[in-house]
Amino acid sequence: MQHAYRADQVGSLLRPAELVDARHNDAPADTVQALEDRHITRLIERQRALGLDVVTDGELRRSNFMSDLWDAVDGFDFGDAVARSWSGAKVSSVTGVVNRKLVQRRPLTGGELPFLRQHASGARVKMTLPSATQFPAIAFKRGITDQVYPTPSDLLWAIADIIQGEMRMLADAGVDYLQIDAPRYSYYIDPKWRDWLRNEFGVDPDQSLDEAVKVDNACFDAARRAGVTVAIHLCRGNNQSHWYAEGGYDAIADKLFGELRVDRFLLEYDDQRSGGFEPLRFVPRGKIVVLGLVSSKLAQLESADTLRRRIDEASKFVPLDELALSPQCGFASTMEGNRLSEDDQWAKLRLVVDTARAVWG
Repeated sequence: MQHAYRADQVGSLLRPAELVDARHNDAPADTVQALEDRHITRLIERQRALGLDVVTDGELRRSNFMSDLWDAVDGFDFGDAVARSWSGAKVSSVTGVVNRKLVQRRPLTGGELPFLRQHASGARVKMTLPSATQFPAIAFKRGITDQVYPTPSDLLWAIADIIQGEMRMLADAGVDYLQIDAPRYSYYIDPKWRDWLRNEFGVDPDQSLDEAVKVDNACFDAARRAGVTVAIHLCRGNNQSHWYAEGGYDAIADKLFGELRVDRFLLEYDDQRSGGFEPLRFVPRGKIVVLGLVSSKLAQLESADTLRRRIDEASKFVPLDELALSPQCGFASTMEGNRLSEDDQWAKLRLVVDTARAVWG
C-alpha cells in the first residue's frame, strides 16, 4: 500500500485578493510572479504548521484547476466557447475551443514544481493535473474542432497523450503524490447530463464512460513507480461555491472502483447530493478512500463529532485502515475562489488534521 496520507487535501487554496486583482488588471508578469512566490511560500509554511500530510502550492499560478494545460499548449481559441444546456436552460460556457492541432510548448507544471520542491523541502508534495475527459465537453465545437480532430474521442486521446507525458515526467522526478482532477464521471450519475451526452454529442453514456476509464488509466499507468502515489478526485462542480451535477456513486461504482488503476479515490461526501456510502463496497481492498466530508464551499465549520460518526459509517463498507479524510474539493477551482474566507479555509484544514489524528493516530 502507498502512503496513507490520512489528513489529505484536494489541492487548490484561496488566492489572496492582491493576486487576483493583479491578474484581473493585467499587471506585469514579474509583478504577478513575485506575488505568487511570496504567497505560495506563506501557504506552504501554513500547511506544514497545520500538520497536513501532503503539501501543495495551492495552484496559485493557475487561473483555474486546468489552466496549466491551456497555458502550456497551443491550439485553443479563447475567443470562442461551447455553450451547454439542458431542457432549454443555459448552463455555462467555458472559453477555449480547439481550432488547430495541439502543440505542447513546455511542461504543464514546469513553472510550479521547482519552486514547490525548493520551499517544501522535507515535506511530501502533491501535484495535480486535469483529467483529459474534461476537454471534449468544453473544447470540441462542431464545425471547427472536427476540422482537425474528427470526433470528440480523437480530441480526448490527443489531450490524454499530453497528460500521460506530464505524469511520466513528474513520476520520474520523484514527486510523492500525483492526482488527476475532475474527470467527467459525474456526467454518468446525473440523468440530465446523461441526456446531454446523448443529445449534444450523440454518444452512448455507458460507452463514453468505458472510454473515459481507459483514458484515465493510460495516464495513471504512465506514472506507476515505486513510492509514487496516484489518485483521482471526483468532482460535481466547485466554481465559486456552485455545483453542476448530483447523484450517488451507485450507477458507476462497480466499474469506477473496480477498473480505475489508482491508489486513492478522493470522493465528495459533503452533502446529500453525493448519496450514501453503500457504493464503497465495490472498492477493492488495499486502496484508500479519502472521504471528502468537509465542505470547501460553505463557511460553516463542521462538527468533529459528526465527522467521526460519518467515518465510522463509511467503515462499514471500507476498513477503517483504508480510509482517510479531506475537504470535498479544493477551495479555489478558479482563481476567484469559493465563498468563504482564508480563516475559514484554515479552520477547515485544521479540523481535517485534528480529526484524522484522533481517528488514526
